[in-house]
Amino acid sequence: MKTKKLIALGLATVMVASMAVGCGNSGTEETTAPAGETTDATAEEAADAADSTETTDSGEGYKIAVVPKMTNIGWFQRMEEGVNEYNETHGTDYVYRGSAEGADQAGIVEQMLAEDWDAICVVPFDSESLAPVLEKAREQGIVVITHEAASMDPKYFDYDVEAFVNADYGTHFAEEISEFTGGEGKYIQFVGDLNSVSHNQWCDAADEYFAANTNMEKVGRYETGDDTTSSYNQTKELLQANPDINAIQGSASTDVVGAAQAVDELGLTGKVAVIGTSMTSIARNYVDKGTIQSFSVWDPALAGQAMIELAIDVLENGEAPEGLDVEGYESLTAEGTVLYGSARVDVTKDNMDEYDF
Repeated sequence: MKTKKLIALGLATVMVASMAVGCGNSGTEETTAPAGETTDATAEEAADAADSTETTDSGEGYKIAVVPKMTNIGWFQRMEEGVNEYNETHGTDYVYRGSAEGADQAGIVEQMLAEDWDAICVVPFDSESLAPVLEKAREQGIVVITHEAASMDPKYFDYDVEAFVNADYGTHFAEEISEFTGGEGKYIQFVGDLNSVSHNQWCDAADEYFAANTNMEKVGRYETGDDTTSSYNQTKELLQANPDINAIQGSASTDVVGAAQAVDELGLTGKVAVIGTSMTSIARNYVDKGTIQSFSVWDPALAGQAMIELAIDVLENGEAPEGLDVEGYESLTAEGTVLYGSARVDVTKDNMDEYDF
């Protein structure tokens, strides 16, 4: 796959040689142009043919897969839409493959190692279990592109592409919570998995902000498995046991929805801040009620496309570009092999209809 350009140039050389031989064997002066003119013309035509092959084939012949954390939640169903849209637009057939269970992810990628992929783009669910599998992939020459994995050891990926700087994202949530609470009270945090790189980075950054700028006290950080029912049950239990909790930070898109349901049922809307990552398609009802004060998001469809575009660039050029042809990722800031875009969107009741996915 990585030698397509060399093949095209080789074809050009063969075409020139073949045409020259054909002219030499004609045996008639009428059909044979002066040697210099024949060579120049045929070389130009062959070069044009090589350029045409390179242009139409660019990116199309690669075998690339996008592997989400899980497939049964709205966030990653939206990412699948992005992959499908990319294929329709570019005439490609890149694959979206995963499982409804995040715990299956490492096994799925392990199975793919025997399938001769050019690139695997993955959003790690449990970075610890996935890391050795990604290491094997790279040893096999597979390009590994990750998303939401900025703090993983870079030996496990070629490049990681992020929608934004993770610390800034977590600090933003802390600022929103502090504005609601006046910097006083207690808060809890939810993460999809306690080994999730990005979720913990957001929460760590929020903790640092609270410690430096407020009197907020953390009750704890809890794992939800990206499951609405889990965040609902834990929120209800924690609020009943700790009635002085007045803020909840959610990381998985489902976290704030489950938390908001519990807050609403307990009659605490307007008394407990519920802020974090989510999507309009699942959070709208609680944003309209005012139970979720705000949420932030980046379009997972565009994140999936950014991973694909980056994989193609690395396969063709051996390195990452300064920007991608994907909204929010047009300009990339590099820190080693971690690339940051500017794709965060802050959603409230006032602008929710603009981000209806």
